[in-house]
Amino acid sequence: MSFISKLIDSNHNNLAKLKVTNLPLFVGSESIQPVSVVCDLGVLLDAELSMKQHINKVTATCCYHLWRLRQIRRRTGQELTTQLVLALVSSRLDYCNSVLSALPQSTVEPLQRVQNAAARMIFNISSTEHVTPCLIQLHWLPVQFRITVKLCVMMHNIHAGKTPHYLSDIVQLTSTRVTRPELRSSSNTASCVTPHLRTKFEERAFSFAGPASWNSLPAELRSVSDSTVFKHKLNTHLFNIAFNV
Repeated sequence: MSFISKLIDSNHNNLAKLKVTNLPLFVGSESIQPVSVVCDLGVLLDAELSMKQHINKVTATCCYHLWRLRQIRRRTGQELTTQLVLALVSSRLDYCNSVLSALPQSTVEPLQRVQNAAARMIFNISSTEHVTPCLIQLHWLPVQFRITVKLCVMMHNIHAGKTPHYLSDIVQLTSTRVTRPELRSSSNTASCVTPHLRTKFEERAFSFAGPASWNSLPAELRSVSDSTVFKHKLNTHLFNIAFNV
């Protein structure tokens, strides 16, 4: 098995072997040495794609901004504080968050704690008070649901033909499958095929996470063509699920 194949189909054992051998990757005459972490468009990708270092970096940056905002909280008031939090904290929680899909809850939990701390600061309540009423009043979806929003919006854009081919080419409509066309699901042109997976790790790929998130939506929501209306109804749908309202 080649170096690239090992990297693509890696598990913990294969990754351990690659670390021991420390094989370089040759591109022409250039040698590329393995590193533990790389930064791509502001996202930290570690060797095991655990995203822990990226989450730690985002958490640290957001906590720093929250600390600075607490110093001026008495002078800014609730409305201005909310706007500052959205600009300095929420924007970082949402940036490229689709790469966090299907991660364990324990891995994403630090980001949720940041969001909870931001909501408490806006309403100027202590860390011992329940934060759920604050999130509901702010109409903030929990972090895991915000990841689902990003995936579903991307899928909606794919259906609308607004995405590059490298995204649209990996999504297949159920109605285009030639096998067993008599199935009821095949008649639903808005649903997508979820590929067969060999490992749990592969659920994090957009080729699976995107269609899986899309198919979980009600058919009437998937059929909405207007992007603005879709985003509004999607947020309302997930908000009702998240908070049982």
